[in-house]
Amino acid sequence: MTDTEHTGGGTSTLDRELEELLNSEQVEEGDHERFSHYAPKNKIMESALTGKPVRALCGKLWTPGRDPQKFPVCPTCKEIYETLK
Repeated sequence: MTDTEHTGGGTSTLDRELEELLNSEQVEEGDHERFSHYAPKNKIMESALTGKPVRALCGKLWTPGRDPQKFPVCPTCKEIYETLK
């Protein structure tokens, strides 16, 4: 085996697996982009570390990455959250 051959693992494998995951879970576009969404805090923290998309209470799949205080709360997420209290 040469120095350029790999037996698997490493960051290239993780990058490829993450890319496949992100491609298989299409991040949705549309009106949902105008709102801040509610999702489990642990999932948002995980997303910050991994870049993996999060499923909001309203069903929106997105990757958190902007200041949520700059946008109004998603009315569907808010309604669902209120029923959970």
